[in-house]
Amino acid sequence: MDLKVSIKHGVAEKMQIIEAGIQAKDYWKHLWARRELLFFFTKRDIVIRYKQTIIGASWVLIRPFLTMVVFTVLFGSLANLSSNGLPYGFVVFAGMLPWYLFSTMLSDCSNSLVGNRGMLTKVYFPRLIFPLTNFLVTLVDFFVSFTLLIGMMIWYQIVPSWEIIFLPFFILLAAILGLGLGLLTATLNVKYRDFQQIIPFLLQLGIYISPVGYLNQLVPKRWEIIYFLNPMAGIINGFRWCLVPGALALNWWGILYATFFSLASLYVGIKIFKRSESQFADTI
Repeated sequence: MDLKVSIKHGVAEKMQIIEAGIQAKDYWKHLWARRELLFFFTKRDIVIRYKQTIIGASWVLIRPFLTMVVFTVLFGSLANLSSNGLPYGFVVFAGMLPWYLFSTMLSDCSNSLVGNRGMLTKVYFPRLIFPLTNFLVTLVDFFVSFTLLIGMMIWYQIVPSWEIIFLPFFILLAAILGLGLGLLTATLNVKYRDFQQIIPFLLQLGIYISPVGYLNQLVPKRWEIIYFLNPMAGIINGFRWCLVPGALALNWWGILYATFFSLASLYVGIKIFKRSESQFADTI
């Protein structure tokens, strides 16, 4: 798409020219040109998400907090699992935050095209704006929830050390993993609606096979390599380590694998999404 100006009867007129193959030609340039649309959608979705709710944006805090309470009772009190001397509620919440960032990102990005089918079939702009909107909205929710973690650290008198500077890396890694897999499933979801059922089921299963309610140190050494094939295991381990490096060990194999897997997922996700973009309006 390009803009040209013509002079007619002494008046400047703007003409919008839509070229064939625009998805492949100057794609990122056109995406950047529509950044205001991205910010508009982001603001719209943040407002709509909590519109006509009784407690509004407090749901961002309540959902992980209640899940933390349940997991603390199940794994900390009933199963009596070790927390390496740390408050069990803090251990769970520090695992819950990166998990919710990833799972919300994946779930919302998966439904981003189907949820905006009306606009998708009527107006052209880079479709990547839809999942990128969910990316920004989910990050906003995450940082609101993060304030509760800061409050817990103050309550339990946990003083962070210099390793805290690596925390943004693991936050970004969880977000990138969710976005990359979300782009893949969003593309598949346009044609196969089964993914609307599959993704929530896999995420429900994933919260238990990831070290959310327990420490990954509890996994037997002989199973560690297999266990860390789940990239979220390495991300959650790294996230917790940044907060309390003296109490937890960093699993380098898990971190390196999670980094490679997340970046590869994002690259493949963008590649497949862009390749299929011209067919979305006809298929959906």
